[in-house]
Amino acid sequence: MSDLTFIQLALIAIIFVWSGFVRSGLGFGGAVLSLPFLLMVDNQPQVYLPLISVHLLVFSSWTVWQSQRKVRLSRASASDENNGTVDWGYLKTALGIMIVPKLIGVFGLIVLPNTLMSAIIFSIVAFYSLTYIFNRPFKSNNRWLDAIFLILGGYISGTSLIGAPLIIAVFANHVAKHQLRDTMFVLWFILVSIKMVAFIAVGIDLQLIHHLWLLPCATLGHIIGTRLHEKLLLAETPVFFRVLGSALLIISLIGLYQGLMQS
Repeated sequence: MSDLTFIQLALIAIIFVWSGFVRSGLGFGGAVLSLPFLLMVDNQPQVYLPLISVHLLVFSSWTVWQSQRKVRLSRASASDENNGTVDWGYLKTALGIMIVPKLIGVFGLIVLPNTLMSAIIFSIVAFYSLTYIFNRPFKSNNRWLDAIFLILGGYISGTSLIGAPLIIAVFANHVAKHQLRDTMFVLWFILVSIKMVAFIAVGIDLQLIHHLWLLPCATLGHIIGTRLHEKLLLAETPVFFRVLGSALLIISLIGLYQGLMQS
């Protein structure tokens, strides 16, 4: 990032505030709803994916710790105390299905050139944006479709950390509502840890120096998103997602066009 202009650095900071807000406000999407914007500013997936990965590790563990602490302090009901806020049983089942596709996806990220990786990311996000625009989120109704969604979600999360919509479609049907958010955050922590090990093993620069200014940006977004979480749930959610989906579709199409022009 040393060769970027001040305006580009400012835009990156704003995007990381946005990613923190989305992650805490929606419970997922910090990567899928920020990575296209980052690649528009500076088309280097292998620079931003390690940064996003570290943020996911920090904020997923922080969120689950806060939730567990709140349960202990509020002395929750016996049912909550017995089950906890994480469904470890289904988490283990899902990981058994996702682990191999996840590793294949990580390998693909390491060997594929930046231009091809960016094209894959923009294509995936464009597809996701259509589900937001038409208010048709992914749904899973049987175990075979569950397995397909988990396999695809594991692979996509391995390549670019944006497999959340597919994975959540499955988990929402199998995990109790009060356990869903924390179960997903534990899953993100595990999946991202695998990616971080791969990054370190192949010598990819983790951009640690840039955490000094980007982690506070994401933290600011996280705090804002946490405070506005309940208001967001009470708002007209379909309208919000249609506007967001339209913006993502435009950004993704522009990104794909730029990639084609450069190739």
